[in-house]
Amino acid sequence: MDASSYDEFGNYIGPELASSSEEEEESDYEAVHGDMADGPGEIDQMDEQSDQEDHSGGESGGYSELTAMARRMDIAQTQVVLHEDKKYYPDAEEVFGPGVEALVQEEDTQPLTEPIIAPIKVRKFQVDEEAELPDTSYTKEFLVDLLGYPAMTRNLTVAGHLHHGKTALVDLLVASTHVWPEWDKAAPMATPTTKMPKPSEKAFGYTDVHQLERQRGVSLKAMPISLVAQDTKGKSYALNIIDTPGHVNFFDEVVASLRLADGLVLVVDAVEGVMANTERIIQAAVRERLSITLVVNKVDRLILELKLPPADAYYKLKLTIEEVNAVIAACPLATSSMCLSPELGNVCFASTSFGWCFSLQSFAKRYVEEWDMPVSPKDLAKRLWGDVYYHPERRTFMRKRAEGGKDAKRSFVHFILEPVYKLFALVTSEDEPNLRPALEALGIHLRKTDYVMDVRSLLRRVLCQFFGPPTGFVDMCSAHVKSPLDSAAIKTEHLFTGNMDSEVAQAMRSCSADGPLVISVVKQYPSSDASQFFALGRIFSGTVTADQAVRVLGENYTPGDDEDMALATVSGAWLYCSRYKIPVSGLSAGSWILLGGVDGSISKTATIFDTTTVSEDDLAIIRPLQFSAESVMKIAVEPVVPTELPKMLSGLRKIGKTYPLAQTRVEESGEHVILGTGELYLDCIMHDLRCMYSEIEIKVADPVVSFRETVAETSALKVFGDSPNGKNRLTMISEPMERGIAEDIESGRVLLSWPARQVGQFFESNYNWDILAGRSIWAFGPGDCGPNMLSDDTLPGETNKPRLRAVRDAVKQGFQWAAREGPLCDEPMRNTRFRILSAELAESAIHRGGGQVIPVARRVCYSSFLTAEPRLMEPVNFVEIQAPAACVSAVYTVLGRRRGHVTHDAPKAGSPMYMIKALIPTIDSSGFETDLRTYTQGQAFCQQYFDHWQVVPGDPLDKGTVLRALEPSSGQQLARDFMLKTRRRKGLSDDVTIDKFIDDPELLEIVKSFGAM
Repeated sequence: MDASSYDEFGNYIGPELASSSEEEEESDYEAVHGDMADGPGEIDQMDEQSDQEDHSGGESGGYSELTAMARRMDIAQTQVVLHEDKKYYPDAEEVFGPGVEALVQEEDTQPLTEPIIAPIKVRKFQVDEEAELPDTSYTKEFLVDLLGYPAMTRNLTVAGHLHHGKTALVDLLVASTHVWPEWDKAAPMATPTTKMPKPSEKAFGYTDVHQLERQRGVSLKAMPISLVAQDTKGKSYALNIIDTPGHVNFFDEVVASLRLADGLVLVVDAVEGVMANTERIIQAAVRERLSITLVVNKVDRLILELKLPPADAYYKLKLTIEEVNAVIAACPLATSSMCLSPELGNVCFASTSFGWCFSLQSFAKRYVEEWDMPVSPKDLAKRLWGDVYYHPERRTFMRKRAEGGKDAKRSFVHFILEPVYKLFALVTSEDEPNLRPALEALGIHLRKTDYVMDVRSLLRRVLCQFFGPPTGFVDMCSAHVKSPLDSAAIKTEHLFTGNMDSEVAQAMRSCSADGPLVISVVKQYPSSDASQFFALGRIFSGTVTADQAVRVLGENYTPGDDEDMALATVSGAWLYCSRYKIPVSGLSAGSWILLGGVDGSISKTATIFDTTTVSEDDLAIIRPLQFSAESVMKIAVEPVVPTELPKMLSGLRKIGKTYPLAQTRVEESGEHVILGTGELYLDCIMHDLRCMYSEIEIKVADPVVSFRETVAETSALKVFGDSPNGKNRLTMISEPMERGIAEDIESGRVLLSWPARQVGQFFESNYNWDILAGRSIWAFGPGDCGPNMLSDDTLPGETNKPRLRAVRDAVKQGFQWAAREGPLCDEPMRNTRFRILSAELAESAIHRGGGQVIPVARRVCYSSFLTAEPRLMEPVNFVEIQAPAACVSAVYTVLGRRRGHVTHDAPKAGSPMYMIKALIPTIDSSGFETDLRTYTQGQAFCQQYFDHWQVVPGDPLDKGTVLRALEPSSGQQLARDFMLKTRRRKGLSDDVTIDKFIDDPELLEIVKSFGAM
């Protein structure tokens, strides 16, 4: 390096140097590309030049092609693209293909509460096996064919108190006829859940399909199932069985089920015996004219829990049967043929949790076959109950124990209880080496793995094989429950409201499959996704097929008025078996059928006729269900989002379809009210409303109760009222009715559809009324069976009777209006009789029309009511409490804090529990069960239901009553407090005044001078 070529700073100052190779390449590249601003025209020229070079061939062709490609890539990377021409995402047409419409929204219309991509919802609220019908010991075709023979069919309702084993009994029948591996592998329900793995959700409760039933472990809906079972002789019967809830709040499900059935299978716990709900079920079955059979369940509790010796266990079983017979005998319509006894064959003994059930005849058959006895099982069974003793040495039966000495034992103890006790003791105490040969000697063969199970599961396996299928139960049902053919006449006369001489009634009496179609619908069931409803009914006559046109008559249908009649087409017909449905082309009289497509106009119950064979003159409904309970507890509901009100209203209509006793109404304040029988009932309604039918958030007010309005005395003076045109005047007084009349009217013991002579005789014989007073009754209200009365006490000399009879319907409508909405707080009246004393009516019919008479009749009812010392009535619950003796004092304490009082307190015979019966006002019963369990550390258990109405202490119109804010009222303040709070909740003025019901100023002054208000 020459130093003279650089200055002191290192800069080159020498002669020019030749260009380097890199500079040469760069200059060549610039020469080729030129200026980028020249535009695409020059690029095209260069492309043409490269194409000519390609066509010219030679060694330079490959180099030219590469050069052209490099030019294009460099241009694409370096050229300037305007903002509006830039493309970041592909077009919809490029992604989805041609013909796609693109919508552009300037603002986001989706709320923040809604996800951009909503999750997939699986709407399934029931356990079902609809994908594939389960395997059974019979073919489905055989079941459907057998239902075509009513003589070989039995329609049964399985009912009993809570946790007495009704669903477990149905499970036993299902397990004996269905392939149900979960039931075979599961341990008995009595096994502690902390020591055993939780069983499969399909292991128990075949008829408990609702998700709430599975979560709470209690039946909430009546669910049917149809199956084929054999008796001890191997004869097959088609059994239509409906399993019912045992909780007292769901007694309406039991009543609806009894309407379908011909016989009641009453399930009673051997330890608890007859309970509150057991009595109500028996009374309902007697009212429906059903045959009653008994299953004494949970016999294993006598052995494993109470550890009673066999002789004492016999006395406990006998006491349970006698309790049931005592309740049946106390029913007014009961007959001596309803008596229950094991020797008659209408009583079975069972332990459904351990999988066995037998009757005396089925057990006797085992002895006869095992020992080749020269006696029939039926004759031997008659000697296995009661005061019949057996002497083992003499091998003889005797009626008196003294004849056999101490060695003689009751035949039931010797032949049945002692072998069962020995089998229990053998399984619970012996190991496999000693147990296996003993069981094999009895014909019980188990696998090696069965012997390592826990003792309860092993007991179940052994006892299931020892007793075999429940053939004794089928014997009992086939012999003591009437077939649909035999019971058709009784049910028709009791339920059909039409002419008994018509062709329809004759076909129903004979259960004719060829007669006109008549179906009584009593229940509606939602699909598994709650999107549609199916109607369950009993076919009284005729044959129903799919795609058949029918007429659906509602509960309010009357001949000549087609308002409550609708035409529908049967979209499908099935046999309903709880977890699955068997599609059928048609079914005939005597069967139960599930129909689709007819639920649109049905609210509660309905009667279905065909459209061709029955004339409109012969149309009549099957009598609606009659409940001994009332819906007295109510809650107010509203959606959290007001715009979702239509969804809630739609859900409320669906609630009315599925709950027989649920009622919904709109108060004058605009709030929507749901009425139910109790806390659990309303809780289940709200679950279904929120989760199944509305799927919205709903606010619920605190529960309140319904009240009734009544009078304590006869009106202080005659009260009259004038019509709006001033040409009509009615004079009335009101008075309380005698005790018992309101209950007789509500229960249907007296009906105004009877001839007037018969009505008069009823009141003359039962209440010592004058025969004319009974005949002068015009109406009951509200409704046809309301507990209030309107009667005509006018004299022919003082009143123009023809004119009064001409306005009779209008006066009755005014009375119905007044009885439905009383003057105190818009609640129905009760136990009040209104008497018309005189009537001054216009001569011209146009001046005494309904628009003139109805308002005056209502106002006169109100004014006469307010002058007769009006009172408020509240509902009272009957409470049955089971508790150990040590907890009785705590039970009294809890009842005393809620205005309750005890009516019965006694130990339960044959058990360590005390039975306490009490009465408590319904308004104070909210949370009572929680309080009771808290005070007794969970040892007490109670069931409560509405029992009667009682007058609230105090005068609701006494303005001198002082009510202190934020303090609970007591004593004589209650009536005033209840009335004011009810009126405020409904949006009414605070106080009641008679001024707006009396127009005449002189009469008003007289009323005030009497101090009536």
